[in-house]
Amino acid sequence: MNLKLKNIIHYDYKSLCLRIKEFFYQNPLLNTLDRYILKKFLSTFALSIVLIIAICIVVDISEKLDSFYESHAPLDKIIFQYYLNFIPYFVNMFAPLFVFIAVIFFTSKMAYNSEITAILAGGVSFKRLMKPYMVGAIGITVLCFLLSGYVIPQANKIRLDFEDVYYSSFKNEVASNIQMEVVPGQILYIERFEHSQNRGYHCFLQKFDGKKLVSYTTAQTIEWSPSDSVWHLGEWMTRSFDGVFENVTGGSNLDTLIDVVPMEFFINEEYAPQMTNYELRHYINRQNERGMGNTQPFEVEYHQRFATPICIIILTLIGVSLSSKKVKGGMGLQIGIGIALSAIYVLFLEVTSIFAIQGNTPVMLATWIPNIIFAVIAAFLYHRTPK
Repeated sequence: MNLKLKNIIHYDYKSLCLRIKEFFYQNPLLNTLDRYILKKFLSTFALSIVLIIAICIVVDISEKLDSFYESHAPLDKIIFQYYLNFIPYFVNMFAPLFVFIAVIFFTSKMAYNSEITAILAGGVSFKRLMKPYMVGAIGITVLCFLLSGYVIPQANKIRLDFEDVYYSSFKNEVASNIQMEVVPGQILYIERFEHSQNRGYHCFLQKFDGKKLVSYTTAQTIEWSPSDSVWHLGEWMTRSFDGVFENVTGGSNLDTLIDVVPMEFFINEEYAPQMTNYELRHYINRQNERGMGNTQPFEVEYHQRFATPICIIILTLIGVSLSSKKVKGGMGLQIGIGIALSAIYVLFLEVTSIFAIQGNTPVMLATWIPNIIFAVIAAFLYHRTPK
């Protein structure tokens, strides 16, 4: 390539870069004021989250140190399997609360220093002032949604497995009185199933055609073979019905396919935080099809993964509306109101979750009620804010 052609390419490249730079400076997605507010927002939030997580870790260590010592938990597992997976769980838990507190804190400080007054007096509307707040809130909302739906479930599996071994066991080894509709028209009942042996006792399997009983199989034992995914029935007998005729067969051993695995007998509400959004939705649908009645904790977990991130945006709007006005006595009153509202929101969320789990209120409605009420409060405060 000759020198002249190199100069032309260099000139065109430099000219293109200058034009792109000029375009973004003339039409900035975030101007200097936006970046200033966004920087304050994110830095205050990050600092508060780091501080609360540090406090939580210290408190947790003080509570569990004796258990870790008595169970001879290795230090590397305590750090990398437990506390490293402990952090994203609590970041997601405290994010809405500390977004609200961060917004209240730095916005009231800006108002106290007359920065908000100067911004509005400079011709910036209150609606335009909300832009960097909403950008920050939406960014944290997306982060929390991804954490709760896809990152934290895997982290929870590792963390809870560690707790089960070295702190407090929550996994059941024996399930009793298992009854479920495995597939439409097929009912399975097992009186007792031992997870360690993959073996159950006193079971029956009923098959229906509509409301008509087609066959009835009983067995003294039922055993799962993970190598070939087959159930083995011991001392079995099957009664098949064809009109008024009945055919009875039986034997000592029978291999059969049943669309269920032993792990499904032992899933309880402790497993809900360990499932991704897709796994939760699939499990809820499958259990509802089977007629199982233990889906409320899983449905609460599923809907909260959508409702909790959205509340970050709502609480941000409330925080800005409350703290953007300069008041006498400094920012203590505004911070106090903010903390009180946060406490009310958390309490409200816990109460409605209990109602949902108890079955007194539809799960989706109970989970979203706090957001609906606080969205109305946010709209009211925004409308009343001096602009």
